[in-house]
Amino acid sequence: MMSTQTSMTSQIKQKSVEQKQAYEAKVKAQFEQLNAQIDELKAKAKQAKAEAAVKYESALEELYARRDATQLKLEELQQAGEDAWMELQSGFEKAWNELAQSFDNALKKLQ
Repeated sequence: MMSTQTSMTSQIKQKSVEQKQAYEAKVKAQFEQLNAQIDELKAKAKQAKAEAAVKYESALEELYARRDATQLKLEELQQAGEDAWMELQSGFEKAWNELAQSFDNALKKLQ
């Protein structure tokens, strides 16, 4: 009976590790996409006239700050043990949603 419990516990831990790795891969892909979008905005800011450039720079500063805060949350998540990462996931999700909202707001301001 003990070997069955040990086996089940091992399977549960393995599943948790796999879930964490899959989540981290998904988040990394989202960051890469967001960074590409931010770079695109940055290129547009360089092309914009001085007046519009100020808007772009302001929007980019806010995005950089949110992105950096979200990156810190991701690093916490990556360093978390199997038990703690699920708890940290909700904090990361909140930071990610705030970052996405800031990006959307920046796009609206710049259109």
